Amino acid sequence: MLNTPILFLIYNRPDKTLKVFEAIKKVRPAKLFVVADGPRNEEAGILCQQTRDVLLNIDWDCELKTLYRTENIGVKRSVSSGINWFFEHIDEGIVLEDDCVPNDSFFFFCSAMLEFYKDNESIMHITGTDLIDNGKKHDYTYYFSNYPNIWGWATWKRAWRKYDLELTDKSYYKKLINTRFKDPFERRFWHTVLESLKTLDTWDYQWMFSIWKAGGICINTNYNFVSNIGFDATATHTKYDSPYSGLTTKTINKIVHPATIAIDKETENDFLKTLHNLDRKGYRGYFLMRGKNLIHKIKLLLKKIK
Repeated sequence: MLNTPILFLIYNRPDKTLKVFEAIKKVRPAKLFVVADGPRNEEAGILCQQTRDVLLNIDWDCELKTLYRTENIGVKRSVSSGINWFFEHIDEGIVLEDDCVPNDSFFFFCSAMLEFYKDNESIMHITGTDLIDNGKKHDYTYYFSNYPNIWGWATWKRAWRKYDLELTDKSYYKKLINTRFKDPFERRFWHTVLESLKTLDTWDYQWMFSIWKAGGICINTNYNFVSNIGFDATATHTKYDSPYSGLTTKTINKIVHPATIAIDKETENDFLKTLHNLDRKGYRGYFLMRGKNLIHKIKLLLKKIK
């Protein structure tokens, strides 16, 4: 039986929810929390009820707590308030959405990391997904990063209490981006993301900015433990085809810790190139090239003036 509490975020996809539930069922968590937003319309209501009915199949000794809403409040508010509710009851836990299918190693890894770093307040997030097939590059099981991934993750109440959903002081976060990142293109990218959150119905970028504000560090696994099966028309944000859809998962038998707690810039750069099409080295080269071209144009203009 898994002693680490799990928060399961569901909505209206019973087939996908069942696959994630079957993975949860294998580890028999002692405490399971379930959050479901209310239906948008009558048709969605049928699917929402079918999805909630999946949880009727609990056949082990489990403390089940549910937060089933009758009205639809949207992804941003539903997920963020659901995680708030989760941490009103527990001090640390695992968070899974209805399209993120974990293997057994995911639960083992998250539980071990939650225990190992529980007193280190600089560590704020544990990721169970690897999108860059990084296990071939390192002898250790995980690396430290500025960037969280929420396709299967874990954290502590002590970290989540620093979450800022509305990012109310935008000027502060703009300065924070400039302070935290030296690369101008990387800064520009995150400034654009920050502005988009004024209208985007999401909660996860706010978590990333909150981690940055707190000076926090993320643990990212070097082995993929979660397969995202949510890339289709039923998704809220991932309606497109993706090379990250249904990734193969890997298992581990032990955890090898890095020698020091420090951001792994090389691996992080691979992550940025893969997920956000950002390349620190490439963008530095780009700006150097732009600078040289500008100097050349100025020299030509000066020759014409003479």
